[in-house]
Amino acid sequence: MNNITDCFGTMVFDDTAMRKKLPKETYDAMRRTIKDGKRLDIELANVVAAAMKDWAIEKGATHYTHWFQPMTGITAEKHDSFISPTKDGKVIMEFSGKELVKGETDASSFPSGGLRATFEARGYTAWDPSSYAFIKDRTLCIPTAFCSYGGEALDKKTPLLRSMEKINKQALRVLKLFGNESVTSVKTTVGVEQEYFLITKEVYEKRKDLFYTGRTLFGAKAPKGQELDDHYFGSIKDKVSEFMHDVDVELWKLGVLAKTEHNEAAPAQHELAPIFTTANIAADHNQLTMEMLQTVAKRHGLVCLLHEKPFAGVNGSGKHNNWSISTDTGINLLEPGETPYENAQFLLFLSAIIKAVDDYQELLRISVSTAGNDHRLGAGEAPPAIVSFFLGDELTEILNAIESESAYGGKEKELLRVGVHMLPKFTKDTTDRNRTSPFAFTGNKFEFRMLGSAASVSDVNTVINTAVAETLKGFADRLENAECFEEALHDLIRDTVRAHKRILFNGNGYDESWVKEAEKRGLSNLRNTPEALSHFLDEKNVKLFSENKIFSETELRSRKEIMLESYCKLINIEALTMIEMARKEIIPAVISYIKDVSKTIINVKNAVPNALTDTEEEIVSSLSALASKANTAVKELDSLTATANTVADNADCADFYLNSVIPKMAELRRICDEAETLTAESYWPFPTYGDILFSVR
Repeated sequence: MNNITDCFGTMVFDDTAMRKKLPKETYDAMRRTIKDGKRLDIELANVVAAAMKDWAIEKGATHYTHWFQPMTGITAEKHDSFISPTKDGKVIMEFSGKELVKGETDASSFPSGGLRATFEARGYTAWDPSSYAFIKDRTLCIPTAFCSYGGEALDKKTPLLRSMEKINKQALRVLKLFGNESVTSVKTTVGVEQEYFLITKEVYEKRKDLFYTGRTLFGAKAPKGQELDDHYFGSIKDKVSEFMHDVDVELWKLGVLAKTEHNEAAPAQHELAPIFTTANIAADHNQLTMEMLQTVAKRHGLVCLLHEKPFAGVNGSGKHNNWSISTDTGINLLEPGETPYENAQFLLFLSAIIKAVDDYQELLRISVSTAGNDHRLGAGEAPPAIVSFFLGDELTEILNAIESESAYGGKEKELLRVGVHMLPKFTKDTTDRNRTSPFAFTGNKFEFRMLGSAASVSDVNTVINTAVAETLKGFADRLENAECFEEALHDLIRDTVRAHKRILFNGNGYDESWVKEAEKRGLSNLRNTPEALSHFLDEKNVKLFSENKIFSETELRSRKEIMLESYCKLINIEALTMIEMARKEIIPAVISYIKDVSKTIINVKNAVPNALTDTEEEIVSSLSALASKANTAVKELDSLTATANTVADNADCADFYLNSVIPKMAELRRICDEAETLTAESYWPFPTYGDILFSVR
């Protein structure tokens, strides 16, 4: 790739392509649609569709698809060709405005949480014109939302778009109070840091657990892991570098602003990060990024693992969601300003986010809850399951001064007042970063670090947008009715800090003392998915989403059921995989080794009657005991899994998996991992941790 600028966006029907292909009137209408969310009438849609089709065919496309994000967590697409028959038995290439703006698919075949019965199949996809269409695998992909025949959201994009509308509306109300009349729209922007593992296809195909579940269910610790910190930011291996280059090129063609790449802490672990973009586009681009990581890996004889915790004993993979909020005039509302008034505006938005995170901490935890992420949260590389808010020393000192009506910065007589000359000038990046904090202010954005690597970022951004929108609504209501704006502003920020300072924590989130301190403060510590999901339908959460028209209560219930069902299914697959691997691979391998060692003992004793065979006999005794324990544990796990499948209620089923099945899985693993350390390498039936983690050379 000699010229990246010539390559970038070549497979995207972006502004440049639209300007070239569309009549000026249609182009202007499209720009208004993208900027203001206005509907495109069918006549103009027909013009856009025809131009989009011509452009796509020139790029080699033969099909089109409505590309959407169902509740599976991955993307979905149904391909239709552009061909249409003619009377003379030939075909022409057609694509109408109706086909562009609306599609139909089988809604009953995707997770719906009871919203759709099997016989209620009709579902619709609706074009999201703010996210550009693109070409992938000779197919024109049109980003869309997905809903049922009755209008219920069946995807992750629809609620995200709804939440973006809400925060736009409420942020504009607040900005107008500060005299910002030129601002016409406010958008949340997101930058997603994506972590992943790369291993060779050869070792992957020899591990049923990796193939079926994406993580290793067995595996003794390798002699070397990440103890030496030599992989993090280390020199990138040639094979990995070539892979990263090809991923970049594919993403650049699709308009994804892939920017940063490096080795992560664990062996075979890496990270890719893009430049910030609008939240819904960032969600689309992250889905494309995950897909391209896995697709390009295959071309290089590699496999990309996106599971949150594919290997025990080394860091798992997360996805850091960097969230900010900006105006159409180019102002980042989380950027400290040059004047007291600008800083007062910044502090108001900051206070709104503090309140939102405190009020809806359980929802933030729920938004990242999966069976896989339960292995990672609270471990050495991830934030704890307790949601807290990191501000850094300077901002904390400023808010403390406002909250306590006391002096700031050592001044004995001057009190800190918001909106007047005494408010100090402060800048971004005045504090260290805190990698143990789930929700950290990092200069002009917030980094939410709790997401697992495979997660869709739509869920968490829907929660953040809606919670902040609700808080801004309350702020605007209070300030619009104030007799003195500056006094009301000061009091509002002071009162907010006083009411929600419990969520602020700048210390070490890994320290056990923080768990005790958080409990004293009344913060939630939802340690696993079933625990977290038990709060999904809390009254305040239902009220938040229903009053803001993000989800109806019915839609919320369906999402809870989908998440519980997914949790149960994933644990069930893992348990069945463990049973099969232990029965068909591990136990037979151990018995085979015991048999051969026993033969050696007999042969030695026959040849030399008084020979000492303590070592061999000790190995046989230990492995025989472990094989017996493993066999018993397999039977018990099999029985528990069968029992779990009889539990009809998803919440009860999830609790049974959590409290009965998972502990038995852990027991079986401990037994088999110990057996691995005593069994000769040539007998072990699949690649070890050392083989896998250092397979890419």
